[in-house]
Amino acid sequence: MLDYIVVGLGLSGVAVCSHLEKKGRTFKAITDGQRMASTVAGGVYNPVVLKRLTPTWKGAAFLDYALPYYRKLQEQLDIDVLQENCILRKFTSVEEQNNWFIASDQPNLNRFLSSRLQSNNNSAIVAPHGLGRVEETGRVDVPKLIAAYAAYLKRKERLLEEEVDFEALEVHKQGVRYKKTEAKKLVLAMGHRALESPWFNYLPIQGNKGEVLVIKAPDLKLEAILKAADFVIPLGNHLYKAGATYNTSDLSFEPTEAARSRLIRNLERAINCSYVVMKHEVGIRPTVPDRRPLVGLHPEYSNLGILNGMGSRGVLLAPMMAISLIDHMENGTALEPETDIKRYLEYYHDA
Repeated sequence: MLDYIVVGLGLSGVAVCSHLEKKGRTFKAITDGQRMASTVAGGVYNPVVLKRLTPTWKGAAFLDYALPYYRKLQEQLDIDVLQENCILRKFTSVEEQNNWFIASDQPNLNRFLSSRLQSNNNSAIVAPHGLGRVEETGRVDVPKLIAAYAAYLKRKERLLEEEVDFEALEVHKQGVRYKKTEAKKLVLAMGHRALESPWFNYLPIQGNKGEVLVIKAPDLKLEAILKAADFVIPLGNHLYKAGATYNTSDLSFEPTEAARSRLIRNLERAINCSYVVMKHEVGIRPTVPDRRPLVGLHPEYSNLGILNGMGSRGVLLAPMMAISLIDHMENGTALEPETDIKRYLEYYHDA
């Protein structure tokens, strides 16, 4: 009998599996590799809300945990996925410049916001009011990381590549079983698809459709990540990811012309060089009304855990939230009250 079955292998699933392996636990992951927000994510990690110039929730602590985690994981997999890079935040007015100066002087932000404004020396960028530099930010190549980790698990015969069949997934207080695989515990790390499960469909997980464009712009010559109305993220080889949109009403995986038009409009306000759209990608993020992750145990099954609700900050949140869940399942270590799914227990009783 295995120690764990892990359903889902996006950022959260990879974090759960890598922590289990570090603890010497036996496990098998189940994934179909499809419809994951992680596979189209821009992968930017950033502990500052750049629209309001406020720190993200516990952003510094998450950052200090996540970076060593990704460094060790890319070393283990012998890949290069962590790109430590600054973000250049475009100013649209003198007022925004002044707000930046005020924010960069605050104790919880001066670590990340440079107090010096940066002149725009790139003729392909439209930024007449200059740029603000955000330090200790960067990008994780999430699709590459997930593909490499899936291949790693496959070599170790720890991966089952199929869409999970919930009718074949049995949960009992003594253990869990999926077809011929038995384990002591089960973790669901499925993003918005956790609503398809019969155990956690009471949680207020909201799918949020994000669309992005991948463009090729040889004349842009942008090395830093640019934040204007949307992000423009260097991918290498003159490729950039531009986006993303947010839509909670349309949860299809079909690209929309409305989103494409909006992305192009925002892009052309940020750059003034020629480009070609290479791809139009879609992902569905799992979001929660209070914008906090969903971590914890099923109200009736203490061997059934969930890791969800990372929203658009999965790169930053997933590593620490994963070890928090595992320590809680194994040692009873207390969860952050703001993340514990017990905050929605009344939803379960009302279901």
